[in-house]
Amino acid sequence: MPSKTSDHHEGSSGPEETGSPSSQARRPLDLKAGLFVFFVSTLWSGNWIAIKAGLDYAPALRLGWMRFVVGGIFVLCWAIYTRADLRIHSGEWWPLIWLAILLVVQIILLNLGITYTTAGHASVLIVTSAIWVTVLSHFFIPGDQLSRVRLIGILIAYLGVIVISADSLTETDVTNLILGDILVAISGFLLGVRIVYNARVIARIDAAKTLLFQAASGTAVLLVLSTVFEPDPWLWTWQLAASISYQGFVIAGFGFLALLLMSKYFFPSRISAISMTQPVTGILLAWLILDEDPTELLWVGGFFVMGGALLAQSRSNSDEPRALIVLDGEKSASPRSDP
Repeated sequence: MPSKTSDHHEGSSGPEETGSPSSQARRPLDLKAGLFVFFVSTLWSGNWIAIKAGLDYAPALRLGWMRFVVGGIFVLCWAIYTRADLRIHSGEWWPLIWLAILLVVQIILLNLGITYTTAGHASVLIVTSAIWVTVLSHFFIPGDQLSRVRLIGILIAYLGVIVISADSLTETDVTNLILGDILVAISGFLLGVRIVYNARVIARIDAAKTLLFQAASGTAVLLVLSTVFEPDPWLWTWQLAASISYQGFVIAGFGFLALLLMSKYFFPSRISAISMTQPVTGILLAWLILDEDPTELLWVGGFFVMGGALLAQSRSNSDEPRALIVLDGEKSASPRSDP
C-alpha cells in the first residue's frame, strides 16, 4: 500500500493537514448526512424515468453520450470553482481507466435495458447495486464486515428480483421485458463494483478529476458507437432536452459528485442503504409521470428488494469497528471487534 508521502506525490494539491479526508476515519451516517443522502437518493429514483422518457426521442447510445457531455460540463464548472488539480499524475492512470470502463459498460447496459423493460422494473432492479456494495465492501473496505443478518437481507432482496422476473412473465412482451430486466440487473452489479472501487481510490484522486475523466471517456466511446450503430436521424425536442438535463446536471453531475464526496467520510454500504427507498419512489414516479400501472407482483418484488437492502445494511453496535480506519487502507493500532 503506498505511503502517505507517495499519495501526496500522486496528486494532492497541498500538504496533508489534520482532519483532511485522507486522515479521517470512515464512520456510519449521522442524521444530517443521512438526510442529505436521502435527498440525493430521491433524485436518483427519477433518473430511470428520465432515461425512459428520453429514449422516446433518441436511441440508447446517443442518449448516453449526450448525458456524459452535460454531466461533464457541470463537473468542469465545479472543478474550476474549487480550483481542483485536474492533472493526471503517475499512478492515477489505471484507476481512472478502470473506473471509466466500468461506467461506460454500466451506462450502455442500463440504457439498453430500459429500452426493453419498464422504468418501474428498472427502478427496483438497479437498487440491487446496494446489495453488491455490501458484499464487495466486506472484502475490500476495512471494517465493513458482512454479518449473518446482512446475508439474510441479501437473500431476501434477490427473492424480490425473482418476483420481478415472475412479473415479467405475465406481460405480453415477455422476451423484451426479461432481456431488459437482465441488462439492468447486470448494470446494477457494475454500479456496485464502481461504488466500492471509487471508495478505494478517492483518497488519492480528486473527485472532480475522476468524474471528468469518466465523462470524457464515456462521451468519446459512446459517440463512436452511436455513430456506427445508430445512423438514423433524430429529433431535438424539449422532452429530450429535459431528459438529458436531468441525467446530466442532476445525476451525472450533482448526484455522482455528492456521493463521491460522501464516500470519503462514511462507509459506502451505509450510503447505499438509503437507496432502499428507491423502489417505492421509482415505482410511484413511473406511475405518475409515465403512466406505468404498477402490478401487485412489482410492488411485492419492490418491497422484498427494499426490505432485503435494509437488512443487508443493518449492523449491531457490537459489530462496529473500534479501530480508526483511514481511507488509504492503513489501520490504527487500536483493537477491533470485527466478527
